[in-house]
Amino acid sequence: MLDEKNFQPLHLAPPSVLLVVEDSDEDYDMLSRAVKKSNIHCELYHCDNGQKALDLLKNQRQYQNTQKFRKPSLILLDLNLPGTDGRKILEKIKSDAVLKSIPVVIFTTSSNRKDIEDCYEKGANAYCI
Repeated sequence: MLDEKNFQPLHLAPPSVLLVVEDSDEDYDMLSRAVKKSNIHCELYHCDNGQKALDLLKNQRQYQNTQKFRKPSLILLDLNLPGTDGRKILEKIKSDAVLKSIPVVIFTTSSNRKDIEDCYEKGANAYCI
């Protein structure tokens, strides 16, 4: 017989968070559709510039609610962003003690060898053209 005093409800972990840092709405929509079609169960966050991404990652400004804005499990990062570009964002993420363990995949149209080498040197986990 079940002892109801010791019964603990099952708590499922919240879904993983995927942060997409991309200024192109078309590219973000394509990624969003691909995630939904792949049956990957995650929450998608979208930032259209580098400063918003940094604010979200550090829970600053409009992203202060840590219950609503959780740390991502993976970051897809465009290099060519308005304002603070993806190269600088990658550098800041990988030099931060709290954020550096988050995998960062560069998602860009740049096939420039220097961009690829620089991103890997700064700690990118993958580079997709």
